[in-house]
Amino acid sequence: MDATRTPPTDDGAPPGDGTPPGRRPRVMVLFGGRSGEHAISCATAGGVLRAIDRDRYDVVAVGITSDGRWVLADDDADHWAIRDGRLPRVEDTATHVLLPQGTTDREVQVLRDGVLGAPLGAVDVVFPLLHGPFGEDGTLQGMLELADVRYVGSGVLASAVGMDKHMMKLVLAGSGLAVGPFRVLPPGREPDAATLDAVVADLGLPLFVKPARAGSSLGISRVDDKADLADAIAAARVHDPKVIVEAALFGREVECGVLGGRSGAPPRASLPGEIVVTDARHSFYDFEAKYLDEAGVTLSCPADLPDDVVARVQDVAVRAFEAVGCEGLARVDVFVTPDGEVVVNEINTMPGFTPYSMYPRMWAVSGLDYASLVDELVGLALERPTGLR
Repeated sequence: MDATRTPPTDDGAPPGDGTPPGRRPRVMVLFGGRSGEHAISCATAGGVLRAIDRDRYDVVAVGITSDGRWVLADDDADHWAIRDGRLPRVEDTATHVLLPQGTTDREVQVLRDGVLGAPLGAVDVVFPLLHGPFGEDGTLQGMLELADVRYVGSGVLASAVGMDKHMMKLVLAGSGLAVGPFRVLPPGREPDAATLDAVVADLGLPLFVKPARAGSSLGISRVDDKADLADAIAAARVHDPKVIVEAALFGREVECGVLGGRSGAPPRASLPGEIVVTDARHSFYDFEAKYLDEAGVTLSCPADLPDDVVARVQDVAVRAFEAVGCEGLARVDVFVTPDGEVVVNEINTMPGFTPYSMYPRMWAVSGLDYASLVDELVGLALERPTGLR
């Protein structure tokens, strides 16, 4: 598959991106954050820092600590790798980073020990590799919009809808896409016995209990016995006071990557991939299976599916991308049922992006390697206008 690229100018910058002549576009790789997916964001950043073309772009690594401080970070990819079960973290330093303070300003400032130092320089595009709330959910995107700074990925509304599984399912179903049965348990209400009975009566067993606004399988439980439902809800509420309960969907768990189109062209879908959990210790694709026990999972890229099913999965993925209003990239997760129906499980507007993650692997088998994928995403962001669009 050929991913069309905008040709660079003589100085290495794609035309029309607002970069002053004579210098390369500067990319801020932003990661970490306040959510429970902090470490996964750091690992994702390590992959991007390793792959991004330093001859084509100037790169600035900025981490956000767990309490929300922006710090100038080590741009050595090895520093952010997951090794021997050790999860990387952004630590606070005396070097804090301030975004531009107005729409006519592109200068990023640095505070060292509370004293304003020399400007870090203008930033042309932010690559926000944050997962979960306070980064992937439209909050960070809103701050960048206020500063009129270009960034990779979806805007405020699509990011917020994609993060909230309740709102996402409503939007997808309203656009005519198939989604599985679900119930929402809103914040501030402890479900009584009658509510738990009604959930099981509506959805059956087994079912899955999830934080409505979290990712990386954090806080998710599979419930096979009604007696375990209350504990599963409490586990989900550690991550989010809003909880969604989903009926189990039986079929093949398939994912598809989507990339935005260049210059008004339609979005592009990758070849699908399939997740098969092979270790009996994992009853589903949970956090440990994703990041700490790779041997217990088989990721098949491309998925061994008939051509007509591949086409249906790709069509549904693009329709989901457009229904939510995504930009740049998304991963769409579906179930292919035994009778061939494609049911959307969820859409992820900033999917895991390590070289071993499913999203880049699907694009690699579709003809776009990891480094080229990073370049394409930065190019899409540089091409996109700021403000309302």
